[in-house]
Amino acid sequence: MSESSRTLKLLHTSDWHLGCTLCGRKRHDEAEAFLRWLGDAIERERADVLLVAGDVFDSIAPGNRAQELYYRFLRRIAASCCRHAVITAGNHDSPSFLNAPRELLLEFGVHIVGSITGSPDDEALVLKDESGADELVVCAVPYLRDRDIRCVEAGESLEDKERKLTDGIASHYETVCGRARELARGVPAVAMGHLFAAGGRTVEGDGVRNLYVGSLARVGADIFPEDLAYVALGHLHSPQRIGGSDRVRYSGAPLPMGFGEAEQQKSVCLVEIPPSGPASVRVLPVPRFRRLERICGDWDAIASRLFEMKAAGESAWIEAVCDDAHTVPDLRERFDEATRGSQLDILRIRSGKTAESALVGGDDGETLAELDEYEVFSRCLDANCVPAEQRPELERTYRETLVSLREDDVFAE
Repeated sequence: MSESSRTLKLLHTSDWHLGCTLCGRKRHDEAEAFLRWLGDAIERERADVLLVAGDVFDSIAPGNRAQELYYRFLRRIAASCCRHAVITAGNHDSPSFLNAPRELLLEFGVHIVGSITGSPDDEALVLKDESGADELVVCAVPYLRDRDIRCVEAGESLEDKERKLTDGIASHYETVCGRARELARGVPAVAMGHLFAAGGRTVEGDGVRNLYVGSLARVGADIFPEDLAYVALGHLHSPQRIGGSDRVRYSGAPLPMGFGEAEQQKSVCLVEIPPSGPASVRVLPVPRFRRLERICGDWDAIASRLFEMKAAGESAWIEAVCDDAHTVPDLRERFDEATRGSQLDILRIRSGKTAESALVGGDDGETLAELDEYEVFSRCLDANCVPAEQRPELERTYRETLVSLREDDVFAE
């Protein structure tokens, strides 16, 4: 293969979660604004390759609006300076749904890897430049499901299962990266992954943290060979480097997934790979398309803050964490009155007295859509007075069950 003679520009993003909601509110407008901004960024930076490291959609059966946003964006990219887009499936995606238009999209330079096939050639992708010469090899590894990489044995412990999972992930990367090394003579290679790397940070309410609390199913950055120019990761929603390395990064989700991320600066990564020498990474801040704010304190402090925001004409979705929620009468009515005539929308009211308290107003307008699976399970444990010493094992089993359910692909044949 001929050596690359120009600097390649890659744009790394992940975890779009198209079709997601927050406390039951649709977020299509924010997603549309982000994809428009991303298309502008690709054209402004003259990016050659777009890497999308999983969780394109929020569910395995995305709605029509989410699909429309996705395909409209791909159409724009196909007509832009970006020669290739490589999209891998995440744990929220349906592999077969993503794969269905794969052959058609390939004609437009969009490479889809929804699942592993048993052949490393299906994940070690050789990308060509305008002249047809090889310019980059991508180890496009999708989310690796339990059934893809682990053989179940009777009587195995949870520790045995987690060891097999991490060993299976490491073995898979060794195989795919080995094949990429064979193909990448004279051109750089990068890898993609949708996984939880050891040392990765999560935040409360990001949709990832609860799934991994108490779990050892994390992989070390040492599974990625040193000769890779860059590793584009997805799954964790906070932008971050892994192991202090500039070359192994999570781009993070472009939208805050919960109020715990309200103040977090979202971003994508622009990676420049010169003909010789290491890659450099520049973080491109993503604008805030809708303001989220968590207001904490007693009722008087929260009301004062709401008055300030209303007087300033501010617009925001708000979570109120009220310290005296259980002693203030007609709390919901007070919030409604405080925000009437404004662009402030109270999505959630919580008691600040306990870290994992239930939402206020269970009999006054609270809906199941406002709760996630973990809050519902926690309430079931509370309602049945389950002793504290029994909860860790029950919660661990519950998490394992949820992972298994999420990995079932309703589109699988």
